Amino acid sequence: MSKVEAVSVKGTYYVPLRALADELKWTLTGLTDGIHVAGGTGSLTLLSKDGGAVLKDGTAVPMSTFVQDGKLMAPLKLSVYLGYSISYAGDKYLLRVKDGSAQLTDAAFTDKYAAELKPEAPVAPTNPATPVTPTEPGKPGRTVYLTFDDGPSATTGDLLDILRKYDVQATFFMLGNNMNQHPAQVKRTAKEGHGLALHGVTHRQEKFYASPAAALAEMSGANATLKKLTGTSTTLIRTPYGSKPYFTKSFRDKVLTQGYHLWDWNVDSYDWKYKQNSDRIYNTVMDQVNKLKASKTNPVILMHDQKATLKVLPRILEKLKKDGYTFKLITKDMEPLNFWKDKR
Repeated sequence: MSKVEAVSVKGTYYVPLRALADELKWTLTGLTDGIHVAGGTGSLTLLSKDGGAVLKDGTAVPMSTFVQDGKLMAPLKLSVYLGYSISYAGDKYLLRVKDGSAQLTDAAFTDKYAAELKPEAPVAPTNPATPVTPTEPGKPGRTVYLTFDDGPSATTGDLLDILRKYDVQATFFMLGNNMNQHPAQVKRTAKEGHGLALHGVTHRQEKFYASPAAALAEMSGANATLKKLTGTSTTLIRTPYGSKPYFTKSFRDKVLTQGYHLWDWNVDSYDWKYKQNSDRIYNTVMDQVNKLKASKTNPVILMHDQKATLKVLPRILEKLKKDGYTFKLITKDMEPLNFWKDKR
């Protein structure tokens, strides 16, 4: 257990760099252009004037910092570049950084330290530096929930690279069969702090929708695979082809009573349809996002873990950031958005 406290800004957790370094036995070295951070299994240089960071191999990555109460605040996820992984479970007040020597699973950790875990959610700093100040914080319609279906795949690594470059987190609705075929991608998705969710096992209509019991079996099977690969499970689900018209009340009663939360979307990128027509995908997304802005509705964007999506994704992210949107993960304590308006 650590006394280092995190604050949340634009969906990213920040911690005092010096306190985190002391806790994890990192070495901080002052340079003319920033601070060199060495620890874990790697190192990086955190550049001054909010200039991002340079990794050990020379790769430049975005990484905002700011000063609060005289302390330099750095994003907690810089620890990922030093060989650590991050676990987050808002319902259990868990924000955990761990390396390969960690012996307790997240579930065992929360059970053991339940009394010590603080119930207060992290709060944003009152006056962070301009680069990390949320645009119109809390304003309805200005938060994006980016989601990807059908993964993992041979494309997932490139997709995660793009998300990391733009400092964006997304929620991945993954298929059990694909998780078994690409276990390393599942583990990386979890390690880098993205949202883990389920899309069933087969993605075959005649199998998934054969009966309510069949649908539940697919979600349970996918969850077992996720648990095996990452040590964590999830209650977030999205059904193949969306919940209408097939995921009727009998299906929902069977599956949702087991604690699952059903999510669809309100922005369909049609990347599955338009494939290489990047302009069409981009315009389709932004037209829908702009319509939702008028009603102050937060976009939940459907995209797919596929090669064609890689080409247009940077353009979409750049535009949404320019327009002042922030990106957040779907969590189980949110009211689900689905076509049936089923709030379970």
